Amino acid sequence: MLMLRPYKSCDAQAIEKWTQDKDVFTIWGGERFGDYPITAEIIDKKYRENNGDCAEPDNFYPWTAFDDNGIVGHFIMRYINGDKKVIRFGWVIVDSSVRGKGYGTKMLRLGLKYAFDILGAEKITIGVFENNAPAHLCYKKVGFADVDVVKGEPWDIIEMEINNTAI
Repeated sequence: MLMLRPYKSCDAQAIEKWTQDKDVFTIWGGERFGDYPITAEIIDKKYRENNGDCAEPDNFYPWTAFDDNGIVGHFIMRYINGDKKVIRFGWVIVDSSVRGKGYGTKMLRLGLKYAFDILGAEKITIGVFENNAPAHLCYKKVGFADVDVVKGEPWDIIEMEINNTAI
């Protein structure tokens, strides 16, 4: 059974391993952490800095998905521009050894439930690079709908959203 828990510093070691391919790192959005490759220390420092950001308190929720065999996925939630009714999911990644087995879908569904039922969100947004068809399909399976395409680097980004009446 897949479950979610808040991110722990030790999770950064697994995330680092999952992002050791430059393409995976880039698709994951790793450039926001700095240059490739990154280390567990860099990931954890970024998360600690975001959690301790007094300019936007209570705005950053990193999650880890796990089952009986250990951790299998990770993503973050954050509010958009201080609006407590809109949450942005990001930095979604699943261990490559279990990709294609529905873990990403299950993980995001658990995240949606938490965001809507506990945090009281009315809408959740997510972006996916246009060339990341597996993630795009996963997000659609969860219930996200395409709303826009934004020109970006290195690829265009498909903006998606879901509202609390869609699930």
